[in-house]
Amino acid sequence: MDDKTSKKILPLKELAQRVQDIKNKGKKVVQCHGVFDIVHLGHIRHFNMAKKEGDVLLVTLTADRYVKRGPGRPIFNEQLRAEYLASLSMVDHVGIVSADTATESIKALKPDFYAKGVEYKNHKKDVTGKISEEEDAIKSVGGKIVYTDDITFSSSQIINSYLDVFPQRTARYLQAIEKRYPIEFIIGSIEKLKKLKVLVIGDAIIDEYHYCLPMGKSSKEHLVVNRYTSEEMFAGGSLATANNVASVCGQVDLVTVLGRENSKEDFIRSRLAPNIRPRFFFRPDTNTIIKRRFVGEGSNRKLFEICFMKDNDIAEREESQIVRHLEKVIGNYDLVVVSDFGHGLLTKKIIDLICAKAKYLAVNAQTNSANIGFNMVTKYPRANCVCIDELELRFAAHDKFSDLRPLAKSIYNQIGCDHIIATRGPHGSFCYSRKDGYHETPAFAYRVVDPIGAGDAFFAFVAPCFAGGMPQELASFIGNAVGSLAVQIVCNREPVMMVDLIKFMTRLLKC
Repeated sequence: MDDKTSKKILPLKELAQRVQDIKNKGKKVVQCHGVFDIVHLGHIRHFNMAKKEGDVLLVTLTADRYVKRGPGRPIFNEQLRAEYLASLSMVDHVGIVSADTATESIKALKPDFYAKGVEYKNHKKDVTGKISEEEDAIKSVGGKIVYTDDITFSSSQIINSYLDVFPQRTARYLQAIEKRYPIEFIIGSIEKLKKLKVLVIGDAIIDEYHYCLPMGKSSKEHLVVNRYTSEEMFAGGSLATANNVASVCGQVDLVTVLGRENSKEDFIRSRLAPNIRPRFFFRPDTNTIIKRRFVGEGSNRKLFEICFMKDNDIAEREESQIVRHLEKVIGNYDLVVVSDFGHGLLTKKIIDLICAKAKYLAVNAQTNSANIGFNMVTKYPRANCVCIDELELRFAAHDKFSDLRPLAKSIYNQIGCDHIIATRGPHGSFCYSRKDGYHETPAFAYRVVDPIGAGDAFFAFVAPCFAGGMPQELASFIGNAVGSLAVQIVCNREPVMMVDLIKFMTRLLKC
């Protein structure tokens, strides 16, 4: 990068001072903002028209960590994107913004004009809902929003069409989905799910990540010694499921069990979405389940895990309390979501009650190190929607190698469900219903940060989709999009947010 280009790129604080100096000289400043992953003719014309509104054009771009357009984006890192923008003759200054919108940068820079493309003029069509906030921000600093009206292109469409982001099979699948379900229809279908009243019931788990760096082999033992660097706690298990359901549905109630000793209740409450109403029952003589993983810093590789838990069934006293509560309330819900980790909450009596009384029941019964071979989804005598992974499906069918189709159909008939869907990691998902037959959906992620929690997120979105009557192939598409976003998130640090999902699906369907 030459000196002339590099001098255009400034830290936001320094750029704010530069803008003030320019305005003190009586000149007008125009700001444009975006990701600018692929700069195309539409951007060039946008910048040229924006600069006509003033004397100086500054372009701000979203920093890498805040770009939420799904796996593999941005294609170019923030420094390369800034350099490209700074090399354009009409651009006077460039800044990198550490936020997912332009709002804070507008307030800090105080430009005279904030320029957006004409496609943003109708705020109702902005899937992020952020353009209104940005307009409020520019007005708050005495500026004005302006819209440039010229030829428009989509960076995502260019990337999807010409950069071979996805294999041909996946690209053909996305093209077929887009023809049958335009993004406006998908968004409208998801919006309808907000009215669902949902109960989530399942094991509460605190996931801990203790990050460490390898020091080398011990001189006295056959082991690699690691040095502790930091730690992080996450609300996992049914807590994570509830947080993801809360991204979709307006009212979410949660029933779970905490340990009386070291309950972590304050932490858990602080991590639940505001539209979740929790009902905690307490198990005496134990702590809330903690799964402590030692994780390689940087690589995110799991080195070792310790579980603090009692995984036998809860006592009759706590069981009776939960049964009485469920008998009173379960009929109030459109959807009951069971997140069963096999750690003692979901006893036979509680399962029988849920299966008998739930209007629409979605079940996820997980296999893990504490319950392998024992926590089969077939212990549920009835469910409307069953969501498990391929291994759990094979365990339930007692079949390691056979084709998934007859296995899925067998479990489907055994439980008598409406839909059964199995996640398959890099192979996407597979589902079956008597009405729609078999359907396979490819995976959309080709880079995985952390798979933990991705299955819970997938289930949490798919369950309301099926309960709301969505077609099988559409629910599967949404679920795989959610899973692709979830594997970019470390453990359960945050749920998949609806705005990020909509942006990602919009990008996927621009093939």
